[in-house]
Amino acid sequence: MEENVDSIKESNSSKNGSLKKDQIEVDSSKEPSTSINKNQQVSNKEEIGKKTSNNMVKDPNKQKVGDENSNHLKIKPKKELPIEKKPFNEFINDHLLPSIIHEFKVRGFEVVDINFKNTSRPIAGDKCWVIFCEIKEICNFWLSFEKEDISSLKSISLCKSDQKPSVIESFLIDEKRITLKLIISRILQRLNGQKLIGIN
Repeated sequence: MEENVDSIKESNSSKNGSLKKDQIEVDSSKEPSTSINKNQQVSNKEEIGKKTSNNMVKDPNKQKVGDENSNHLKIKPKKELPIEKKPFNEFINDHLLPSIIHEFKVRGFEVVDINFKNTSRPIAGDKCWVIFCEIKEICNFWLSFEKEDISSLKSISLCKSDQKPSVIESFLIDEKRITLKLIISRILQRLNGQKLIGIN
């Protein structure tokens, strides 16, 4: 009986020993898998961190570019004033007088004298702004403005070079919008109408 009991104990102990070994082997097999999973999680976190850091670097650049473009779009160049909207003296001296000289030169006439003064108007004798122009061996004319404004009442007087003016005529009274080209064309039209210059 004792022998049987001892053999049973030995077999049980051997079985328990093998079971413990199996459990240890199973446990040890589990450990690498958990370590692999941990490694994968760490690497995944690193990749996500890199992506987010890259995105964070890129976003500010994009915003800067956007900001620069938006600032660039907001800046609008100032429109230059039309010549006719410039101050009266600037319009006359910088634009009208040079244009009169140029227009007569192109047509083969020479402007001997041209000036702009606040002086007495021919014939009437009242004081206003007067442009006097002498065309060599052809004629003289006076273009007068009542005020320092190209839209103010205007008159013109003209005569041959060896004569004095005898008539004052209204000038551009029906025109709502006065322009440089319009003033030049009407001066030429008046002189041509008096047969002082031959322009077709």
